Amino acid sequence: MLDLQRLRALHAVSVHGTVGAAAVALGYTSSAVSQQIAKLERETRTVLLEREGRGVRLTDAAHQLVATAQELLAIVERAETELEERRGVPSGRLTVAAFPSAARGLMPSVLADLAVRHPALDARLTEVDPHLSVDLVAKGAVDLVVAHDWDIAPLPAPAGVEQAVVGDDLCDLLVPSGHPFAQRGTAVRREELGGERWICQPPGRVCHEWLVRTLRTAGHEPEIVHQADENPTLVALVAAGLGIALIPRLGRGPLPDGVVEVPLDPMPVRHVYALWRTGAARRPAIAEAVRTLRAHWPGIVAHRPPASPPSPEAARTPSSPT
Repeated sequence: MLDLQRLRALHAVSVHGTVGAAAVALGYTSSAVSQQIAKLERETRTVLLEREGRGVRLTDAAHQLVATAQELLAIVERAETELEERRGVPSGRLTVAAFPSAARGLMPSVLADLAVRHPALDARLTEVDPHLSVDLVAKGAVDLVVAHDWDIAPLPAPAGVEQAVVGDDLCDLLVPSGHPFAQRGTAVRREELGGERWICQPPGRVCHEWLVRTLRTAGHEPEIVHQADENPTLVALVAAGLGIALIPRLGRGPLPDGVVEVPLDPMPVRHVYALWRTGAARRPAIAEAVRTLRAHWPGIVAHRPPASPPSPEAARTPSSPT
C-alpha cells in the first residue's frame, strides 16, 4: 500500500527540483524528505532518485509515480474541499506563495487578519517569484498564489487555474535628489529616458524585461549599471547617486533622504492577482483569503480608493488577464 505522505514528498521534489526546496515547501527538514522517499523506494522496490552532480534526478519510474501521485492528491483535495465546504468555515492548512514585494508589503496584514478571524485556518506563506508560482499552484504544490504581471507580459493562467484581480500597483521613477528630473516638478515621458544609468533587477525578472522592452520601444538601449534582487537594495543604490530605477509602490516603504519619486507619463502599472485551482474554488479558505486580500489592498496602496471586496466567484476572470 503506497503511503500518501511519501507520494507527496516525491511530488514536491518533482515540482521544486531539489530535496531542499521540497522540504521548505512542505515544512519538513531535508533529511525527513529524503527518508520518506527512501521508504517509498523500498516499498516499491524501485529507484526513484539518482544523483546528478550536487542534486538529484527523477528516474522514469519516478515520473510515472509522480503522475499518479498528482491524481491522488487532487482526489484528496476534492475530499478536503467538500468537508470544509460542509462545515462552512475556513479551516485546515492553506499554503500561499507570493512574490517578494507582496510578501513584504501585503501578506503580513492579510495573514494576521486571517489568524484572528479564523483560528481554525493554518495559513502558511512562501516567497516565490511570479513566473514560478503559477506553475506551483497548477501542480498542486501550493493552494493560493499572489502574482503580478505587466502590460508587456500578461500573466499566464493554465487550464484548471482561476484568478481574480487584487489591485493595480503603480510604479514610479526614483532618482537621486540632485538629478535634473528631481527638480522639474512634472512627469517624465519615456522618450526622455535615453542616456540614463539604470539600477534594475537581474535578467529573467519581470521588472527587468519590462524596462528593457519599454525603453527599446521608445528608441533607447538601456545602460544597466547595477543589478539587485531586492527593491530596498535598488533604493539604496539610487540614494547613493549611482543611477535611477523604476520601482513599484507595493512593499517599497518610505524613501530615504536623497531619493525623489518622479511620475512617468504614461505611468507604468502592474496588475496583482490571486490564483487558485478550479477544484479548490468552493473551499471556504480560498474564498476568504481572496476576500481578505482585496479588502486589505486599499489600505496598502494609497492611490487606490476603498471598495467593498467581491467574492472570488464574482471576481473570476478568463484564463488570460485583460
